[in-house]
Amino acid sequence: MTFHSYKSDYQKQIEEIKNDGLYKDERLICSPQGGRIKVKKDVNASESDIINFCSNNYLGLSSHPEILQAAHKGLDDRGFGMSSVRFICGTQDIHRELEEKVSAFLGMEDSILFASCFDANAAVFEVLLGKDDHVICDKLIHASLIDGVRLCKANRHIYTHSNMEELETVLKGITSGKKLIVTDGVFSMDGDMAKLDQICALAEKYDAMVLSDDSHATGFIGKTGRGTHEHFDVMDKVDIITTTFGKALGGATGGCVSGRKEIVTLLKQRGRPYLFSNALMPAVVQATIRALDLLMQSTERRDKLESLTAFWRKGLTEAGFDLKPGNTPIIPIMLYDAKLAQEFSKKLFDQGVYAVGFFYPVVPKGEARIRTQVSAALEQSDLEECLKKFIAIGKELQVIS
Repeated sequence: MTFHSYKSDYQKQIEEIKNDGLYKDERLICSPQGGRIKVKKDVNASESDIINFCSNNYLGLSSHPEILQAAHKGLDDRGFGMSSVRFICGTQDIHRELEEKVSAFLGMEDSILFASCFDANAAVFEVLLGKDDHVICDKLIHASLIDGVRLCKANRHIYTHSNMEELETVLKGITSGKKLIVTDGVFSMDGDMAKLDQICALAEKYDAMVLSDDSHATGFIGKTGRGTHEHFDVMDKVDIITTTFGKALGGATGGCVSGRKEIVTLLKQRGRPYLFSNALMPAVVQATIRALDLLMQSTERRDKLESLTAFWRKGLTEAGFDLKPGNTPIIPIMLYDAKLAQEFSKKLFDQGVYAVGFFYPVVPKGEARIRTQVSAALEQSDLEECLKKFIAIGKELQVIS
C-alpha cells in the first residue's frame, strides 16, 4: 500500500468539508500583531490595512517595546535555544525565575513551565490520576483538556455546562478514589466564566480537587488580572491552574501548570510533555517575565480592556445581535449557520475588519458564530467604526432588522 491508494479518500473528505461550508482559510499577516494589522488573502495578493477583531492579544502586549527589548536581551545573554529538556541540561536560572514569578502572580505555591498550555494539559491528568480515581469535567472544556483527560485511566464524568446541581449529583455518587473537577476559567468559544466559587464550595464539601484552565483569563480577569480565581475570590481554594503565555502575556508561546507544591513536583518527575520536550527558549522566558512585571506595576491595560468590552457588548446588544451572555472580552455573535458565518466574515474582511467565523468542529453543529475579541490595542474609535460595519452587514444578510 502507498499513499496513492488513499489519496482519493482524503480528497473526498476535503471536498465534503468545502461543500458543507466548513473549510477554514488562513489569512497572511504581514505586520506585527496589533489592533490594526496588514493582511493579505494569499502570497500573491496585495496587503490590506485592517482592524483586528479576532486576536487573543487581549492586553495589546504582543508588540510592546519593553517586551521586545526583553526578548532581545534573552537572545543576546542566553542564546537562541536550550537544545535539551529541562532535567538533563536545559534549565537556566531564568526558567526558575519565571516559575517563581508566575506562582507569585497567580497566588499559587509553585509552577512548572511547558512549551504550551496544550502540553500542560496533556501532562497533568496521567500523572495525578489512576484507574480508581475520577475526573469530572464541564461539557465545554477546551480540546486540550479533553485530550489530556483521554490520556489517563481515571473514570470520566461530564456535567452539563455550568450546571452546579448536576455537578453535585456526580460528586455525591462517587464514593472512593481521588476526585478532580476540571473546568475552563473562561470558556473560549462562549466567553462566559465558570462558576468557580460554587465549584470550589462543592469541591470542599465532597473532598475533590479543582483544576481551572485560565488561558483566556490570566492577565485581565479579576481586579488585578490574576484570573477567574481572583474574580470569584477563591485564590486559596483552586488546586491547579493551567494557563498560557501565548495570549494576554505577550502572545508568543509557552504555558504552565501552577498549583500545590506536591503536584508540581510530581509533574517535574513524571510529566511526559515536560520530560521529553525542549525547555522554553530564553527569549520567550525573558519576555514573559517582563510581561508579568508590567502587569504587576499597573492595571491600566486591564482597566481599558474592561471599558472597551462593555462598550462593544452594549453596542451589539442595542443593534439587535444575538450574543452569548457573559462579561469577558470574548463576545460571540450567534449566526447558527456555517455558510452564513463564512459570508459574514468575508464581507467584514472586504470592509477592513478581521473577524473569523467559527463553526463545526470548533463549535457544535448548528452553533456557528462570529467570535469577536476585544483588545486593549484597540481604541473606542476603532470599535465605533467596526460597529457601523457589523450593523450594515447584519442588515444586508438579514441577521438583524
